[in-house]
Amino acid sequence: MIRRRPRTRMTLLLLPVLALLPAGCKRHDMYSQGKAKTWDASRFFPNQQSMRLPPEGAVPVEEANPDVAQPPVATQAMLERGEQRFNIFCAPCHARSGDGDGMIVQRGFPHPPSFNGDRLRQASAQHFYDVITNGYGVMYSYGERVSSADRWAVIAYIRALQRSQGTPVSALTAQDHAALDAVPTQ
Repeated sequence: MIRRRPRTRMTLLLLPVLALLPAGCKRHDMYSQGKAKTWDASRFFPNQQSMRLPPEGAVPVEEANPDVAQPPVATQAMLERGEQRFNIFCAPCHARSGDGDGMIVQRGFPHPPSFNGDRLRQASAQHFYDVITNGYGVMYSYGERVSSADRWAVIAYIRALQRSQGTPVSALTAQDHAALDAVPTQ
């Protein structure tokens, strides 16, 4: 007959672990902290209300990015702002030239379409606005990152890129040729 030892020692070791196990499941984050909802009473504030007025200059989320109508004419300042925003938000994928061969693409990200293709040359400005706002394909939305006015500036800059890269040299005026000759080459 084989004598077995009682498993009391192992049981004694497992009891504290089993007792602490439920404590590890408690949420220790902002979800489970004490908080006051909008219409709750509060003893902390003098008016006994937990609802507070927003700080001076705060912009409500609903009005943070109101739609701005398409500007009728692109100005030089608008094109410069559009170029700046384009280089920040669009050039990593679309490249500064708009050919769709940006640095992110060179590192394996899907190739976006060139702005110089027939489809995007014929696309409406509203199409570009909607794509910037909502995203398209693998491009995510920039609606939260780029203001409405800046979206129109970027679109104006894209149109300038399309025009600059689709114009034959023979169509340039003498003044345009002089301006191009004045640009230093690298």
